[in-house]
Amino acid sequence: MPQKPPSPAPALECFPFRTREKLRYGDTDRQGHVNNAVFATFLETGRVDMLINGGVDLMGPDGALVLARLVLDFRREVNWPGEVEIGTRVAAVGRSSLRLEQAVFQNGECVASGESTVVLTDVTTRRSKPFSEAARAFLEGSKN
Repeated sequence: MPQKPPSPAPALECFPFRTREKLRYGDTDRQGHVNNAVFATFLETGRVDMLINGGVDLMGPDGALVLARLVLDFRREVNWPGEVEIGTRVAAVGRSSLRLEQAVFQNGECVASGESTVVLTDVTTRRSKPFSEAARAFLEGSKN
């Protein structure tokens, strides 16, 4: 199957929400670079930081955000020691779902990019529930 050419690497300045993560020796694998599974954790850290610490209660009472989709493109290896910076931006807001674009940077260079879709759910019914007006206004105002 023919491969789609990679999109240009995003710049850190394109992301209004940024989070730093210190690399741990335990993140490395036998090849001496940060293991690929850790990249999903980087995106989770950026996502949660934006969604929980953005200054608005996005979940409301009995709400929980659930990851529904994760797409991750690796661009370069990451080496320990050091840190990475995770950029997150709102790409689209649905009734109860949210699509985020994210990227991971080391020393200012994009090392991975991805897309995450989260769904607001009711913890009792385990079904999706709509964002509140305040949450929607915050999310819509955060779109690029």
